[in-house]
Amino acid sequence: MIVMKFGGSSVADAGRIARVTGIVRGRLARRPLVVVSALRGVTDDLLALAREALDGNLSRLDPLAERHRRTAGELGVDAKPLEPLFEELRALARGIALLQELTPRTLDRAASFGERLSARLIAAAFCKAGMPARAVDAFAAGLVTDDRFGGAAPLPEADEELRRAFAAIRELPVVTGYVGRTRAGEITTLGRNGSDYSATILGAALSAEEIEIWSDTDGIMTADPRLVPAARPLEVLSFAEACELAYYGGKVLHPHTLVPAMRKDIPVRVLNTFKPEHPGTRILAHPAKSAGGGILKSIAFKRHQLIVSASSPRMISGPGFLARIFAAFARHEIDVDMVATSEVSVSATTGSERHVERLAAELAPEFAVDVERGQAVICAVGDGIQSRPGVAADVFAAVGAAGVNVRMISQGASKNNVAFVVDDDAVEAAVRALHERFFPHAGPELQRP
Repeated sequence: MIVMKFGGSSVADAGRIARVTGIVRGRLARRPLVVVSALRGVTDDLLALAREALDGNLSRLDPLAERHRRTAGELGVDAKPLEPLFEELRALARGIALLQELTPRTLDRAASFGERLSARLIAAAFCKAGMPARAVDAFAAGLVTDDRFGGAAPLPEADEELRRAFAAIRELPVVTGYVGRTRAGEITTLGRNGSDYSATILGAALSAEEIEIWSDTDGIMTADPRLVPAARPLEVLSFAEACELAYYGGKVLHPHTLVPAMRKDIPVRVLNTFKPEHPGTRILAHPAKSAGGGILKSIAFKRHQLIVSASSPRMISGPGFLARIFAAFARHEIDVDMVATSEVSVSATTGSERHVERLAAELAPEFAVDVERGQAVICAVGDGIQSRPGVAADVFAAVGAAGVNVRMISQGASKNNVAFVVDDDAVEAAVRALHERFFPHAGPELQRP
């Protein structure tokens, strides 16, 4: 069997759902399990609805319900199965307004309605097209997670629960992405764009032969095509390369997506819903290296990062300083992306604004602390970077020639990336310069000049 995940742009309206129906029909011989996102824009609307309900404003409810009813009508399916969800959502919004309280748990519950509505619409469309299907809420099927609302992770027992639940389903399952449940039964979400993660969790639990991630691009690109129009899709990547790209801001995959697939060595393919004939990008544990292939595979970036620096002369030859600094990061639940150290200072980047000021206050008695906002991390990825002389020199020569100042550098912790920090407003110049340097001409092979 295979897992097929369709994102919000793939299921934005009735026309696109009809396109998805045709794609799935072509895979029926491979026994697909389909994972779906909310209709495009619905999750944002749901989160806004929950926040606005604190002020008693429920004005988003009716347009949201009407959009789904209209989509059902255009698909020629009955909208009645959606009505209980509309009523449940209305009750939740009224409860927020009454209690004047909005917790992360309540936000997750509100956000879950997008996928729950989408799964029912799409399952009905499949049935109408002669493909018997059943909408399945992942949290009801056993996707058990921890209780980190807004960014939950699956628990070990989820695999067995999911296997048991899906063994009993004979129809084509259409499963909600993005959502799970705690052991206590509370709905959780896996983080924004977490439907990819749901797909690989399910694929690993059910030992799928392949996991397909369907989006609106021709696969994983050499750079973000919005910045670099000449960017082009990659035929194959290793898991290690794809993980680095996802972690450092690649737009196609959720950062945690590949972990379950790597655990079971299940190939992942990234495909374009609007060009289903395109082969996309295949992600494998150990892809064969093409003769003459380029060193760099892709360039990713994350904007709106912070640099947190802590310095003290007492750090010179003093044990325990790094441990105390990073223990403070952990206490305030601040994720660290990059680290640079000297004899008297430590600098770390993070994308988490939350609790940074508390962290600075805690470190202030012992360290001089500086927080710089408006930074971006750029990462050039390719297997074997560390073993090839001159790659880092080429990277920074290209960036320097574009007039971009580099604030921090990280190389060596990973064998397949060079990462560095620039000002937010320098990202476009830096990424374009790197792409021109390492991918100068279109062609089947991506060569290093």
